[in-house]
Amino acid sequence: QLSAFYRFFIVTHLRHVFEAIMKVFFLNSLLLVSLALDAAKSSAEDDSSSVEFPPILDADDIAYFSESHDIEGLHWALSNVFERSQRNIERMNIKRELPQSVIARGGGSTYCTAYKLKMDLEQAEYLATHLEDENKVDYFRKEVIPIYKSVLSRIPGLDELERTAGLYAFRKEDYNEGIDKVYNKALHVTDFDVLRDENGNVVPLLHPSLDIAEIEKEWSESDPQIVVVDNILSSRALQRIRQLLLESTVWYQTKMPLKFGGYVGAYIDDGLYDKLLLQLAFELNKALPRIMKNHALKYLWAYKYDSEYTGINTHADQAAVNVNLWVTPQEANEDDSSGGLVIFTAKPPADWDFYKFNTDTARVKSDILEPTHYHNVTVPYRENRAVIFDSALFHHTDQFHFKKGYENRRINLTILYGNMQRPNDGQKAEGATNRNDGTDAGIGAEL
Repeated sequence: QLSAFYRFFIVTHLRHVFEAIMKVFFLNSLLLVSLALDAAKSSAEDDSSSVEFPPILDADDIAYFSESHDIEGLHWALSNVFERSQRNIERMNIKRELPQSVIARGGGSTYCTAYKLKMDLEQAEYLATHLEDENKVDYFRKEVIPIYKSVLSRIPGLDELERTAGLYAFRKEDYNEGIDKVYNKALHVTDFDVLRDENGNVVPLLHPSLDIAEIEKEWSESDPQIVVVDNILSSRALQRIRQLLLESTVWYQTKMPLKFGGYVGAYIDDGLYDKLLLQLAFELNKALPRIMKNHALKYLWAYKYDSEYTGINTHADQAAVNVNLWVTPQEANEDDSSGGLVIFTAKPPADWDFYKFNTDTARVKSDILEPTHYHNVTVPYRENRAVIFDSALFHHTDQFHFKKGYENRRINLTILYGNMQRPNDGQKAEGATNRNDGTDAGIGAEL
């Protein structure tokens, strides 16, 4: 009888290996192998408490469940890992410290930035006025908000934090007030289900008027491959996803504001795994076969921005297809000509590694972007607009000016599929297409 650990290990890593072997030697036994592994998964689900889960799920784990669009399986794995992590507010349920990869990307619990703690405070105040659970309302009002306000008042200005590029390490007085009990904790996690109608039937998230054939035609004919899709979600789906991103306290990543701008991040492997979001990722994957080309879901994240800082620097993402979706109401954007995304028509050379093309901005500009005269497609911000593009193309957040207030903060949801496809050199490509609005996307100017 398989142990709980090996049941989990087989389910998440080895099914495709077994199936490949059986296809070669015992084709008639495929069904038996599949049934046995499904039974192992079912047994593990019934006894999750005894499973030795890994400290974090990687892109291969996510892709494994995604190949069969297994919302239940992926949610099961992600939620069990998360609930055993240091995010849990119940110390007795914490089984593991935060992985170093999470701490390194800015998701640690012993430091913060003033802009992130300000966002956390705004979110706590929002929840205190919007949640129906009176116990949670009291918790945020009487415990969380006072701690955030007190610690925030002690964070020095950026001129005093130059050595750490704007990061603030919590001090003894912060811990005495209880910052470790609330900061970067799962204080309120939405965990929204897939969208259903009044009869319990699953409802599509994509807008029913989308012309899928036209979108895929534009993708195949554009070079580089960039398509802008307006009104991509139904109004109900947009409202629900926006609610999720406003409420769920899974925004654990901060950046060094003196180096990387001011935005916080939430990730699929660290709390942002609601079935609603998995439904969207898989629905897009199935709806656009000529774009996705069997690329499985690889990763998913959301970013929330502070308009007093810049957004994400120039980079490329390790995926084949990038879907960047904007959910903040349009009236929050104070400049309709900006606030979106700048996508350059150049890719990293095949011999550049991830670290080089994501951190060496000066080299990217001098070696790749300058020879193309910074040729780019600039797509302005629009609520419920998605930009679908070749993820290897260098891109960055455009300048943005959004109104003050928590509900007005710029939020984007990013979904990545497949592995990066790169040319042998960083050549540029010509042209791009804007879906539904021929005046918005065009060739931009130099950085």
